[in-house]
Amino acid sequence: MKGLFKIMKTDFEHQSLREKACLTNNQQQAASCLDRHALASCASLESGSFHGGLSVTTEQELKSCIKVKATQGNYAVAIALLDQLIALRPDSATNYNNRGLMHFRNNQIIEALCDLSLALEINPRLDSAYNNRANCYAAQGDFAEAIIDYDLALDLNPSNLRAWINQGITFRELELYELGLENFDIALIIGDALQGRIYAERGRTYFLRGDWNCAVSDYQTALDILGEQSEAISYFCKVQDWLDEVMSPLMMTDD
Repeated sequence: MKGLFKIMKTDFEHQSLREKACLTNNQQQAASCLDRHALASCASLESGSFHGGLSVTTEQELKSCIKVKATQGNYAVAIALLDQLIALRPDSATNYNNRGLMHFRNNQIIEALCDLSLALEINPRLDSAYNNRANCYAAQGDFAEAIIDYDLALDLNPSNLRAWINQGITFRELELYELGLENFDIALIIGDALQGRIYAERGRTYFLRGDWNCAVSDYQTALDILGEQSEAISYFCKVQDWLDEVMSPLMMTDD
């Protein structure tokens, strides 16, 4: 799968970047279901962080609060709390990786790239950081660098489903449909997680390649899976739109 690709840069905005700022009601409900102690700690930490009130007591409280804020889509606060966590653990590649991910979701691509590169300086074997940095490169339209980082992530961890999926999407945007389909096929074989997303993205790839029957089959399978996941309502609607895009011309009749 590795190799050199002759790439023409476009104004393509990577799919994951288009989706990242969307906060659904289900995500808000999920946050309310988190451990009440974590929420209480988060309120105390946020008050202390920004108003000179309570001080940070434990590293675990910070992590719990960061998780809550990330789930709520409050990335700016999550970043501020990660600043504190990094001050406590400046040698943690995971902390820089997580802050880079929050920057990415907050549309701060340059800051994200800096943090993710720092994470990889500390731990060059952190596959999730390569995947996250690749997403940043793809969002900038730098597909060659994105492909390289996805490959590095997969070299380190061949079971990294997100890297297989994201690289498949990038191949698709480059109109390298066969390579994209190969990624999605492998992802379906190696893991049971993210099945709805994999079928949906493979269906999209089939559609853009002109294989509408395969696209419809994958979209319907994806919708069956996603329909049972209340937290996936936003993505479910996206896939339904993709299916409608295929079916609408087929249902039209001449007057």
